[in-house]
Amino acid sequence: MPDAKNVRILVVDDDPAIGRLLEKILVGVGFEPPRCVRTGREALALADEADIVLLDHRLPDVKGMDLVPTLRARPGRPAVVLVTAHGNESLAARALRLGADDYLIKDNSLAELVPQVIERVRRNRALRETLAAAERDLVHAERRAAIGQLSVSLHHAINNPLMTASAEVDMLLAREPRLPDDERDSLVTVKQSLLRIGEILDRGRNLRHDATEEYLAGIPMIDLSRRTLPVAVMRGDALLYVADEDLARVLSILLRHAGFGVERVATLEALAKESQRKNVVLVLMNVGAGAESDALGGFRPPTRRDYTLVALVQGETQSARAAGADHVIMLPFDPGTFTNDLLEVMKR
Repeated sequence: MPDAKNVRILVVDDDPAIGRLLEKILVGVGFEPPRCVRTGREALALADEADIVLLDHRLPDVKGMDLVPTLRARPGRPAVVLVTAHGNESLAARALRLGADDYLIKDNSLAELVPQVIERVRRNRALRETLAAAERDLVHAERRAAIGQLSVSLHHAINNPLMTASAEVDMLLAREPRLPDDERDSLVTVKQSLLRIGEILDRGRNLRHDATEEYLAGIPMIDLSRRTLPVAVMRGDALLYVADEDLARVLSILLRHAGFGVERVATLEALAKESQRKNVVLVLMNVGAGAESDALGGFRPPTRRDYTLVALVQGETQSARAAGADHVIMLPFDPGTFTNDLLEVMKR
């Protein structure tokens, strides 16, 4: 189970035997031993140290259902999996409406389902975090664009009078060789200050980041000592045929960070046309639910092609491979390993 060992799990159950059983199951499939507590009060005390909480509904001091919104509101927003007795599926559905990520039923399938549910919740949590990072990057991009526009405007407005002032100082220095030393020193200082202003304007014009540093207590300013952001290695273009907006944003940010240029296409016709471009090295597709009969949604990739075709699917993977996909990724995928796995596939 990839990257599962670093997940911090908290088991909240009044029955010590259930706690021991869950610990045995989790350790057996590669997770670190969970912390086990028996009350809602203990659960809240340790919630910020957990990534996933396995929460029993019947606790001695509170109903697990009532803890779900409180746990989800904690700063670390741990994922919550409600654990309930067989026959309480309606209770589990209510927990999902309150914000629980999943549920488990205490029956004979518990040992089999615990690892599957934990891994699914872990991946969904990682995807949400990546989506949040993508949204932050979008805000940064918009801020950088605004900063760039303002910098160009300021450079244009200030540069001409700045050059005029600098030229006047040069003429004064050249025309008056007998100036007193203190006046000449003052003019030289003015000249150096004008040159410094010009350098700062150039930095502002070429600014490619919105990082700030503290100017005064509580007052930030743009850090002009940083000239630009690191430039990723360009690996070529990736085309996305993905209808879901959240999934598309996550994929876009992961691919851009890995050095791909990313472009979304809206139709299969556009995908067929754009994928013929020489600089396209990767195509990712997710045709959505209801496409079991054709995992690629009717797209027919040529047998000989220069790009890697990746299908993102829910459920079985064989039909996507049979339709021509070079690689198939199950949803939800793990954003922590996504790009490295993709690059390995492209090397083959």
